[in-house]
Amino acid sequence: MTPKAQNPGKILILATESCAYPGANSVGQAHASYPANTYILRVRAPVLFPEQFYMDCFKKGISGILIMSCGEECPYEGAYHALAKRLDRVYQLMKTADIDIRRLRLTAICTVCNRSFLKEVNDMNALVQELGPPTFESAV
Repeated sequence: MTPKAQNPGKILILATESCAYPGANSVGQAHASYPANTYILRVRAPVLFPEQFYMDCFKKGISGILIMSCGEECPYEGAYHALAKRLDRVYQLMKTADIDIRRLRLTAICTVCNRSFLKEVNDMNALVQELGPPTFESAV
């Protein structure tokens, strides 16, 4: 009998429409592949998502979240720094709920960053396979 394949866990990517989403598209245009457990959500600016959004994602079965943004090149003044501050608060919520903070990662991806995009996705995939699904305490 062969061993049962491990559930790879779902990875959510929040990809900014001006940088990271075109970068993800360029990966497809290059006919490169990445794990099938990856779901890309095109967003205007990830700073629009409140802290509880991330916690709810983990509760609903997302094992890892990649926020792929424009970084310092964000077209919305102050949004990247506000996002970084928001994620600091999310990391505190994750620690309180005993969720490994490596499950949430902020990275800058440009419109043609194929290798960087693939590296981030593959690294997160390896991590969620290693950690398994997140577990929750009643405090979450």
